[in-house]
Amino acid sequence: MKYLLGLLLSLTLCSASQAQVRQNAVREQIDKAIAQIRAGQYVSASDRLLNLSNSADAQAQRPRIKYLLGVALMELSLNQTAAFQFVDVIRSGDAAWTKPAIEKLLVATDKLGDETLLNFAIQRVEISQIPEANREMLYFRLADIKQKEGQREEAVQYYKRISEKSRYYYSALYNMGLAQTELNQTDAALQTFQKLLASRSSARANDTNRVAAQLAVARIYYQKKDWARSIDAYSKIPRDHVLWHSALFESTWAMLRSARFRSTLSNFQSLHSSYYEDNYLPETLLLRSIVYLYICQYDEMEKVLSLYDSQYGPALKRVSAFLDKAEMDQYFLEVNKGLQIKNKPAQKSMGAVALPYNVVKYILAEGDVRRTTAYMKKVIDEKRIVDNNAQIRSSTVGQYAGRLLNNRINSTRGVVAALAKKHLTDIRTELTDLTEQAGFIRYEMINGKKEQLKRRIEGKAVKKNLASDETKDREFYIENGYQYYPFQGEYWLDEVGNYHYLGKQSCE
Repeated sequence: MKYLLGLLLSLTLCSASQAQVRQNAVREQIDKAIAQIRAGQYVSASDRLLNLSNSADAQAQRPRIKYLLGVALMELSLNQTAAFQFVDVIRSGDAAWTKPAIEKLLVATDKLGDETLLNFAIQRVEISQIPEANREMLYFRLADIKQKEGQREEAVQYYKRISEKSRYYYSALYNMGLAQTELNQTDAALQTFQKLLASRSSARANDTNRVAAQLAVARIYYQKKDWARSIDAYSKIPRDHVLWHSALFESTWAMLRSARFRSTLSNFQSLHSSYYEDNYLPETLLLRSIVYLYICQYDEMEKVLSLYDSQYGPALKRVSAFLDKAEMDQYFLEVNKGLQIKNKPAQKSMGAVALPYNVVKYILAEGDVRRTTAYMKKVIDEKRIVDNNAQIRSSTVGQYAGRLLNNRINSTRGVVAALAKKHLTDIRTELTDLTEQAGFIRYEMINGKKEQLKRRIEGKAVKKNLASDETKDREFYIENGYQYYPFQGEYWLDEVGNYHYLGKQSCE
């Protein structure tokens, strides 16, 4: 009996001794990995830590190992791969490593623009525990989340905590103005946007923050129904900025609301010029036809309605056919084709085939699609880092990262496809409604023509307009409601909106 007890004790001590040896070996491997990180040998360190994280002997140290692995991967600019390591640490609930893992996850997901993982981190963070260097980034992200959830007042309070020195300052001001607008605090929103505009006064005229603030000011005046100030603010958007076309369309509505029909028609000449043929603008054609209806220009109205039918009738058919037959991955493929187009004829021929390019371009401009495709591009760029670096590609961690990133790319393809399908469904609904409205407008046109013909039969027709007379200056024609052609003898639509259409004489 004593012999058996002694043997059992001996085996236990031996087992404990072996376990201690294994734990010491784990610590030694961790120390070596830390030394490699400090020496800038991130691939070797990552390989060592990844193998160690899968070892049964290292389970007690796994949160620390995964944290160090994430740090090494971030140094290699493999932020998506690193983010998953930090998520594993957070999920483990380890008190010692959860806090630093959250801090690193915030930084990694901020670089990626991955809102899902960012929200995961933010929900588990204590602001007071975050270093000052990252705190304003956290305020901005918290405000953004609150704003998307409809908690706009809380969002405004977070935005206000971001200082002028922060790289998020201009975006915070702009988003705060949007939140105030959504709260119907138009005066406060106007002050916020004007503050942003003033802070960018020394920037170049087409600086995006400056232009976005100017456009926001114009929209606030529009919301306040101050048409004159709204139109003036819209006019300050520079023509060489991508937002100019949107500003021109919105100012057209302001002009229409203030009954400035001739100015409205001037804008339409630019909106519908060949330079913008790839833009999705069905509403503007109907709006233009309504302006012609107001001033009894039925021939011009017929041309515009025919243009709508020729452009958006086939578009509606193609969109409907695609929605009825397309597999899910085809939605992504069409969007991806649109991403490859650079507005050059040779490249457009390689673009969207099943769907009209202007529809695909419109979908790509939607905020959720734009953010998701931008995130996907960063994941693809990370995969490219792995593939183009022989040392990473041939390593264990490189093969692991490749599989993980491929899975992320495939899952994001699915998200883009779902978003594209949603927006395409909305477009079909919109085009169906607008086509019905076009029918009603055409009815009004026919009715107007009939009434005009009646007046002519009764001898009450409006006198024909005077022919263009070179002896009279431009102001004569403008004041008397005539169409003024700066180029005699031709009907010219330019590509940059320099042609001024001033309208023709109105109805009786």
